[in-house]
Amino acid sequence: MADRTLVPGTRALVVFCASLALLAAGCGEQGDHGRPSPSKDGGNPVSTPTASRPVPADGKGSKDPDDINGDGHRDLLLPLASRDSKKEVGRTAVVFGSAKGLDPSTHAVYDYRSGTVTTADLDGDGYPDFVATDEPRRPERLTVDWGGPSGPKPGVGATRIQAPDGGLGSGLHGPVRGDFDGDGHHDIAAVRQDGSVTLVYGPVTRSGVPARTDTRPGRGNWLAADDIDPSGKAHATALLIHEGDDGEQSGGVLYWARTGSGLSRTPITLREGNGAAFGDYDGDGATDLAIGDDGGRNDEPDTDESPEVIASLAVYPGKGGDPLTYKIPQSRNSEFGPGGYTSADPDGDGKDSLLVATDTGALLIDGEKDRTEVLREGPARVKDRKTQARWRHARPFAAADFDGDGKEELILHWAIDVLFALYGEQPTHWWITDGTSSRDKTAFTTTSFAGRRRG
Repeated sequence: MADRTLVPGTRALVVFCASLALLAAGCGEQGDHGRPSPSKDGGNPVSTPTASRPVPADGKGSKDPDDINGDGHRDLLLPLASRDSKKEVGRTAVVFGSAKGLDPSTHAVYDYRSGTVTTADLDGDGYPDFVATDEPRRPERLTVDWGGPSGPKPGVGATRIQAPDGGLGSGLHGPVRGDFDGDGHHDIAAVRQDGSVTLVYGPVTRSGVPARTDTRPGRGNWLAADDIDPSGKAHATALLIHEGDDGEQSGGVLYWARTGSGLSRTPITLREGNGAAFGDYDGDGATDLAIGDDGGRNDEPDTDESPEVIASLAVYPGKGGDPLTYKIPQSRNSEFGPGGYTSADPDGDGKDSLLVATDTGALLIDGEKDRTEVLREGPARVKDRKTQARWRHARPFAAADFDGDGKEELILHWAIDVLFALYGEQPTHWWITDGTSSRDKTAFTTTSFAGRRRG
């Protein structure tokens, strides 16, 4: 990734307050110990871009699967609330990066008939492509909107990827990206209706023909994969196949990957837990897997969670050995709802920590004892609607180094909508933090982001 100039979070925040209309009145003061201090609006300042500036100049291509326009600056994909629930149209926003980090006033929005959109450079031209499923068709198939210097072109039809269908009822959903054989070409994995997984290996031609395909057995409901290195350094990415659940914590299987041989043929059976993330948590250079309790519960009378699973997580070492178990502070009957796990390296030391959602916000876990709260809160009122205090806490979404200083920013999100309170869906408010401090590189809402139709 190209070198970038670090903009201190306080300076970036002042610029935002001066140039954009604020949803929350005033910039507010910041308290000690990484907590935002209370203000009249009840939270950190969140700005609303009044209009989207033209997208950045066309880039020359890069190896980063999140650099949508190939200009050398990492961009951020965000899920948006649908504006037409009857048509089940999903919306995906791209907030473009710059030499100073993310610029929320420079963005683009795409409408998709799919709940899952991921980016990967399938044809190897240096520009990420948008991969989704062609919902509401049954069975679903993987489709790709080809990227370019200006991103995917509106009005151009998507290409269906020619993956093996294996007979009736084998539709694909939940695509995730990776480099599962470590050859430097981006790949896609997706779940079939029977729970097995189809692997589509790149490069993929513009007519939708992959270099090859493969399958892995399983009872999968959703997938997670080790991420592709944004620098382009090739390494084989592991794949988690997680079982379905009805709110309770459930298990899955893990396929480790090795460069040269690809995904293993024999998986490791994992402990129960609906939170999962890949990262190097012990700093030995190998990718580990963290999996554990994400706070979700099945309230059926005959459903009991194992005591070993409640408020705990396990880290499976990438170099082998027994998993290490840690406790995390989550209540059994949280009214806040489940949250995810995110790997993050906010101090840039090359060793990942784990950012988890808790009843009060987010907690960064580093090893057995080191815990750091990272808290942001939504406003006390939104459109004359009062926000209940227990539902104002922002949750972790992801982490990435947007300004090129070698340290990752943490991304938190929130919405007043009950779908977010219960399931984490349809977020509207976003914070890009300055590490684990109470400062933000930027904070914004996406309620004014206008969409464009996919072809």
